[in-house]
Amino acid sequence: MLEQINEIFFEEANELLESLEGYLLSLEQNPDNPEIISAVFRVMHTIKGSSGMFGFDAISSFTHEVESTFDAVRNGSAPVTPQLISLTLKARDHIMDMLKGNVDKEESAALIQEFKDFMSAYPTSNKDQGSEKKETETNTTTSEQKELPDSKQDEAPVLQTNVEPTQQIACAEQTTWRISFTPSPDILQNGTRPSLMIKELTDMGTATVLFFTRQIPPLSEIEPTTCYVSWDIILTTCKSREEIQDVFIFLDKSSVIKIDKIDIDIEENNRIGQILIDRKHISQSALEEILSQRKPIGQLLVEKNLISNESLQSALAEQTHIKNVAKTKNTESLQTSQLNSSSQNVTQQSIRVNSEKLDQLIDLVGELVTFNARLGEFSTRENNPALMTLSEQSERLILALRDNAMDMRMLPIGTIFTRFRRLVHDLASDMHKDIELITEGSETELDKTVIEKLNDPLIHMIRNSVDHGIESKEERLAKGKPAQGIVKLIAQHVGAFVLIIISDDGAGLNKEKIYKKAIDKNLIAPGTEISDSDIYSMIFLPGFSTSEKVTAVSGRGVGMDVVKKDITALGGTISIETQQGKGTDFVLKIPLTLAIIEGMLVQIGDSTFVIPLTNIQECMEFSPADGDEDKVCSHIDARGEFLPYINLRRWFEIDDPLPPSQQVVIVNDQDSKLGVVVDRVIGNHQTVIKPLGALYRNVEGLSGATILGDGSVALILDIFKLSNVVKNTETVG
Repeated sequence: MLEQINEIFFEEANELLESLEGYLLSLEQNPDNPEIISAVFRVMHTIKGSSGMFGFDAISSFTHEVESTFDAVRNGSAPVTPQLISLTLKARDHIMDMLKGNVDKEESAALIQEFKDFMSAYPTSNKDQGSEKKETETNTTTSEQKELPDSKQDEAPVLQTNVEPTQQIACAEQTTWRISFTPSPDILQNGTRPSLMIKELTDMGTATVLFFTRQIPPLSEIEPTTCYVSWDIILTTCKSREEIQDVFIFLDKSSVIKIDKIDIDIEENNRIGQILIDRKHISQSALEEILSQRKPIGQLLVEKNLISNESLQSALAEQTHIKNVAKTKNTESLQTSQLNSSSQNVTQQSIRVNSEKLDQLIDLVGELVTFNARLGEFSTRENNPALMTLSEQSERLILALRDNAMDMRMLPIGTIFTRFRRLVHDLASDMHKDIELITEGSETELDKTVIEKLNDPLIHMIRNSVDHGIESKEERLAKGKPAQGIVKLIAQHVGAFVLIIISDDGAGLNKEKIYKKAIDKNLIAPGTEISDSDIYSMIFLPGFSTSEKVTAVSGRGVGMDVVKKDITALGGTISIETQQGKGTDFVLKIPLTLAIIEGMLVQIGDSTFVIPLTNIQECMEFSPADGDEDKVCSHIDARGEFLPYINLRRWFEIDDPLPPSQQVVIVNDQDSKLGVVVDRVIGNHQTVIKPLGALYRNVEGLSGATILGDGSVALILDIFKLSNVVKNTETVG
């Protein structure tokens, strides 16, 4: 159990640190933005609290220093400077190392001293002391409480009323919540500090906090490691129920947390009796009996032991809280906004799911797809109308399940875009360049597996743009360009693909330099005529580099060839668009998913293949020119268009009898078209992609396999590799 909780902590902490990097880089551009400053503070505050809770004292102690610095920034005692941003980024990386178990005490001490040196220039103002004083709990007594007998006053809970949030962020509508928190008696034994959770709640909005001490035994009976106290919090905030629950995410199951939304009706909620009924402390009939006696409600309820003193104090605090909320908001507008919220706004809930479980779900959906194909084939063969109807209904349900399962695996590509901001920031700093990274289309969604495999290629390409593409400040100014260079990272949907463009406004590719380097490396003979696109494509060859010297970033010729291989392995393509002196665009075309695709079944002899439907443009009868019947590649007249083709029967050396007629499927490979000659086109097929076995893994032109309805295996064609075969075959043209 403890290992599972620790795993959740590490996962949450890593996500927080990922977001912290983005906050800091945004703060560098907007140093006076209070919302970003508050976000940075809350990340450090949360990591400090949760790490201390789980016994990671070194992380908690180190993070406390960073938190204190940003607390001063938040309170206006210190400014956001480039030095602070750089220092906090270093601290963020250090915390990441500490989470991995690499605790370097000397490095921690050195970084802590750097933060102290930074803060020494900005002494803490008196208002910080005032804010700390404000956070201490005070024994405040309201006018309603005075109706209690003196004997009960001694048992009254500590009341902290109307605690203002540290940083109030504007929102369209605030909600009031009633939160009851009774910690487990053993909560202190694992290092958890409940007071930090209360502080985190009060930071969310305007809060009224009641601290119940009735369960504390006499001093002689107290166990120092046992928790005897509990809290009630009335909180008015922009945060959702889920965000409030996240405060308690690391608690054990013995602790009791209850969160109820208070639907504010000033006429009803402002009455103690109605509040107690809502809390289920008394019944309507008991309240009516008390009211008939014409005496103060609170006094009578406590005297008759119908409610405890704590219940009354909490209800009184809620009553006061609601009155204060009503003062800041017109009753009519509040009621209208609540009506609109209940009728139009639906709170989106999310849960964390292990990615392996999603992979298993996709595998199971794939098996269902295969099973349904077999069911459909069997029902057709048996000519059973009832079974065919069931098969069709099953197919609709499985298709819906498939789409939902695939949507669950889709993530916005912005999840990796954000980490590249730090990469550009650090590289630009090391090279003494001024470069801004601009991202567009971060909301574009891709399969999580594809996103994971895109990380390394994109890193290589962005490093290439920063190093080779963007000139130094002096060069840019001499050319009449702005001193600051721009690298753009753009994503957009195009059918079943996503286009990712890495663009820079730098010097562009030097065609002459690349051509000369190709001659020097004996890749081409001097004087060879070659197209511009082929020259530019040479940068993807292994060991090819035009850099004059080897640096920590480039010059070894390692990277761009790996990029090409990785993109090709994803079933994607990469192309280059460049203008010398103006910049370069690298265009990646990536399939949305690698799990399930729509395909076209084709047959060659006794073998069955699948062509991805997104590549297909049309199908037509194949009429080869005289003498081309036995060629692997040649050309065909396709409705007046002269296109190359590949004869799969010849390419895969299939010797089965030739049918009376053949067909050619016209496909595209991003920037060109070609024909794929087959014996027969069977029809559409929903294809669950399976990896190839060792026997077929190195066969060029295949990307995977799938299981058909009859249990046989069909191989999936790799159109992009087949296109390369056509282009590289001497018989073409």
